[in-house]
Amino acid sequence: MTIIFLGTNGWYDTQTGNTVCVLIETSKEYIILDAGHGFYKIDQYITTSKPIYLFLSHFHLDHICGFHILNKFQFPQGIDIFGPPGLETSLKRLIDKPFTSPLKDLKTKVRLHELGLERLLPLPVRYKKMKHASLCYGYRFQLENKMVAYCTDTGICNNLYELASKADLLIAECAHRSGQKNEQWPHLNPEEAAGLAKTAQVKKLALIHFDACLYPTFRHRLEAQRQARKIFKQSYALRDDQIMKL
Repeated sequence: MTIIFLGTNGWYDTQTGNTVCVLIETSKEYIILDAGHGFYKIDQYITTSKPIYLFLSHFHLDHICGFHILNKFQFPQGIDIFGPPGLETSLKRLIDKPFTSPLKDLKTKVRLHELGLERLLPLPVRYKKMKHASLCYGYRFQLENKMVAYCTDTGICNNLYELASKADLLIAECAHRSGQKNEQWPHLNPEEAAGLAKTAQVKKLALIHFDACLYPTFRHRLEAQRQARKIFKQSYALRDDQIMKL
């Protein structure tokens, strides 16, 4: 399994990276996690006709702004997009005139699937609500006998521990700087993310979604990594285009 971190910023693009997008390639499929500006790079890595599944955490712009370049792609297998309730309303409004090319005019067929309590999914995945300012889902995938959890835009909550429990890889956000908290706009800081990883007994912690305003340079990310490793040694502050094998 190969994990490519195409976008690791939160909020907006800077010289440190694009907004959040992660691509996982297995022997059977491509899985895309969120569609920030890093999304424009997916055709550098999607080179076969394996199914493409895109899972959205929520509809804040830094997680969906990459959709304005959907018309660039020509994937014959199409893209299946999964996300929280409101997916169809939100994306049919955004991927349309006057903002961008409408869904019906795209070269790649896009199919939208709102995640309800009983939806049949094409791969083993669990999803739960995160603690955020708007409805946001975290995910837990079982892929090639490995568990990968993806939890972004959240404060600490019980669902976060459930999804992370004993994961081989936890991809978690690190929007806040060390010691910072904001109950009105919940996010994680390095200590919270590392404490989560330690308590949940994960094997590796990948930190992404660094607030572009609070983490203007890679030096700031390395400081977050240093703080996280005091609690959980297998903590890594990711950069754009970094690749992990699992």
